[in-house]
Amino acid sequence: MRSGIPEICRSFEGRLIVSCQAAEGDAFRAAEAMVRFAQAALAGGAAGIRAEGAEDIAAIRAAVTVPIIGIRKSYHADGRILITPTVESARELVAAGADMIALDCTARGQQYGALDRLRRIREELGVPVLADIATVAEGVSAAEAGADFVLSTMRGYTVETEQFRRFEPDFIADLCRAVTVPVIAEGRIWEPEEARAAMEAGAFAVIVGTAITRPHEITRRFAQAVQAGARVGEERCFIGIDLGGTNIKSGLVTDAGELIHSAVTATLTGGAAALLGQLEELVEGQLEEARERGLTPVAIGLATAGWVDPRAGRVIYASENLPGWTNAEPGRRLRESTGLPVAVINDANALAVAERHFGAARGVDDFLCVTLGTGVGGGVYIGGRLHEGAHSIANAIGHVTIEPDGLPCTCGKRGCLEVYANAAALVRYAGEGFTTAAEVIAAERAGEARAGQAIATFASYLARGCALAINLLDPARLIIAGGLTQNNPLLLEALRAELDRSIIAPDLRRLEVCFSPLGYEAGLIGAAAAARESLR
Repeated sequence: MRSGIPEICRSFEGRLIVSCQAAEGDAFRAAEAMVRFAQAALAGGAAGIRAEGAEDIAAIRAAVTVPIIGIRKSYHADGRILITPTVESARELVAAGADMIALDCTARGQQYGALDRLRRIREELGVPVLADIATVAEGVSAAEAGADFVLSTMRGYTVETEQFRRFEPDFIADLCRAVTVPVIAEGRIWEPEEARAAMEAGAFAVIVGTAITRPHEITRRFAQAVQAGARVGEERCFIGIDLGGTNIKSGLVTDAGELIHSAVTATLTGGAAALLGQLEELVEGQLEEARERGLTPVAIGLATAGWVDPRAGRVIYASENLPGWTNAEPGRRLRESTGLPVAVINDANALAVAERHFGAARGVDDFLCVTLGTGVGGGVYIGGRLHEGAHSIANAIGHVTIEPDGLPCTCGKRGCLEVYANAAALVRYAGEGFTTAAEVIAAERAGEARAGQAIATFASYLARGCALAINLLDPARLIIAGGLTQNNPLLLEALRAELDRSIIAPDLRRLEVCFSPLGYEAGLIGAAAAARESLR
């Protein structure tokens, strides 16, 4: 048995803890239902309970004697839920019967005072404190601040880690090596084998919630499996790949645009040969997944950063974000290795294809899609067809000039829209104290004036670039996509106002401006949609 462990926590070392929670609207949203879940969990061998809210905790405490981890979920100023946001909320949980308190100690949680709150809860309430984190660095900070345990609860649920959709034993092992306190594995654990892998990676205990106490989610998994089995031999599918400088997303997509499997892999940096080999491995992995599901992919779509000749499946030009990728021929390579048709498309164009088939542009023949992130990309449909240009390098809206002799751009020119409307620009407008665009957006949601002004400045530059394209193309709809749209309603509001002042005849155009409804996998869905189109 490890030393330095709070006495109340020793009973669940090497054991399972069950999270008994139900959100508003859930069929089991009642304290008495949570009591029954807790009793069933203990009958099955659980050694502890994690529960939310003083009402549920008081009811569970009256029925069980095992340790209870208490949390309180509240909507914070940025419009998102924060776990145990105040010392007062922790005090209510302890009074209700919680033996220890967990709180959000992610970068966002720390921005709202989590580490100071952690220290105060330990000192004032005299109970162990558990830190819910998403990265190793967050775990280290929480341990140094005095957390008794570090939990992987938030992995995959923060802006910085949303690409991680499956449980990662390797992350638990890395966390165990980095922090000086015990690690409890929690989050995205669906199978007993994953719980065992967590213990083998060094976890002190394992918390499982949804896979045990969310009947509607358990039912959903079985229903999807049954439906997939019913479609065997009837419905074709496509392999979609979204190649970026940092990560590669790959998955299986149905004719209806349903993503039935996905994976995220770090992009290799060894040049074109290494990257082509990696793409072959990812495609083989998706083919194997399809075989296990009884499905047969009929085509492959690859969305890649850089300019693309879609007819040849060749990359005409790529920046140093993908070293050596210029002149690569991924289309030919994947056709030769799989025997399947392959469509290669620019990543911003792929987003436009996804919007046309499955997003905000369904039924719209003329629209402009602009994606905001590390760079600024564009995709355009004219008369119901993707516009690619005479040389397959159209839609480079990020490189229209909005400031003659302005700031230098990675393309070699000066004053491009991309320099004034990318993530780095938003941070620059906000000034000192911010390191990421997500921090600026969160600060604006919390009411910080200079963050709001930074978003307004950003919107004014974005409107100037979009106005050039709108005045030229007269689209029916402008769709803004990418990471900078997440939790950022002020951007949409400010952009609409700026466009009314910037475009010619706004009343005649009746232009619709909206954010993309598609999520993190929009690029790979667009790649699969491009493959689907290529078969027509």
